Amino acid sequence: MATAALEVPTFETAAEAAPGGLRYVARQPIMDMRGRVHGYELLFRSGPEAVFRGDGDLATRTMLDNTVIYGLEKLTGGLPAFVNCTSESLTENLVHVLPPGMTVLEILENLEPTPRLIAACRKLKSSGFRLALDDFVWKPAFAPLVEIADYIKVDFALCAAQERKALIERLNGVTVALVAEKVETQEEYKQACAEGFNFFQGYYFCRPVLMQNGKVPANRLSHIEILQLLRGDSIDLRKLTRLVKRDASLTYRLLRLVNSPMCAIRQEVRSIQSALLAVGEETFRRIATLAITSELGANQPAEVLRMAFMRGRFCELAAPECELDPTEQYLLGMLSLLPAMLQLPMEELTPALPLRDEIREALNGRANRERCLLAWLESHEHADWATCDALVQSYGLNQGHLAVRYAEAVVWAETALRSVG
Repeated sequence: MATAALEVPTFETAAEAAPGGLRYVARQPIMDMRGRVHGYELLFRSGPEAVFRGDGDLATRTMLDNTVIYGLEKLTGGLPAFVNCTSESLTENLVHVLPPGMTVLEILENLEPTPRLIAACRKLKSSGFRLALDDFVWKPAFAPLVEIADYIKVDFALCAAQERKALIERLNGVTVALVAEKVETQEEYKQACAEGFNFFQGYYFCRPVLMQNGKVPANRLSHIEILQLLRGDSIDLRKLTRLVKRDASLTYRLLRLVNSPMCAIRQEVRSIQSALLAVGEETFRRIATLAITSELGANQPAEVLRMAFMRGRFCELAAPECELDPTEQYLLGMLSLLPAMLQLPMEELTPALPLRDEIREALNGRANRERCLLAWLESHEHADWATCDALVQSYGLNQGHLAVRYAEAVVWAETALRSVG
């Protein structure tokens, strides 16, 4: 039977050519009030700090490595990139390695607003860069920067409600977008909306209000039945076709994926049977799982699906690094966001999932070997470098290889989301 691999860009050659190899880079979504991604904050790791350092050689090398090798537009899907900057990187023109039209320069809260820094920011703004004041707390000396800022970011965890209210009142009449940072729950999100914030950063969208003692909807149970069928040693094509045909939306998504550039099939595929024959069982399992995950997350923000796709692909690509099964890891990564998709606690979902006990335990949060890649990725998403390092040490992982797999998974997830949209 013919096989067709999903097309994935490779970063291996560039990584080998880079001075010191690829460094960690995490991205965190910044969402608007409608649940759409406005941009991503990129946190580069060149040392213990997740900022664009100003020590000349190292700063330039770090940024060039990550923007040239990864491609800034690939890391953000073409959306604005928010990048933390030190005073030196702004005043010494180091940020000019970044494309102005898609870069927001974040001015850190501990910077001294000297005349030189203010002049540099004005010049950068006239060059096409946008500016954000990070972890902002009002100080009179920052007034000139407030006047030219495009965004003001407020730490929702550290800034009390009264302080936020006073700040917003002081900014009345200033044309600037307000970003609430570290918004981790739906309650905090609703509060930020009520206070007048325009954008939101944090993983509140992955933590919806869960329905306790709820039941998995019948159509979702059929999707789980398909997942179980796909996990067998060989696919029962007749049974699979019957199950998929019950769901018109799933059939559409599956055929769209098979006919997308991801599979590079030259002749149009019009049936489930021909899809399986055209791409082969291994690829069919992958794209069918992708289609089912899309259906499970159909009523949630697109970023939930994007993260599920990225997690699944990362765990699959990195599985050989620690001798884990790629198919199981693909499912583990994708299904890790099932509570956000179905608004049910994971412990109520896992008994119905067609997985080994160890994978179920990993989904429920147990720190076993099967969960090591997902745990690394979850820490990476939060730029928790110390935990990433501890996991690398504990499980004998290769930090450089994981960084490459992460970049590849980000690009693949963007392609996958467009294919099923």
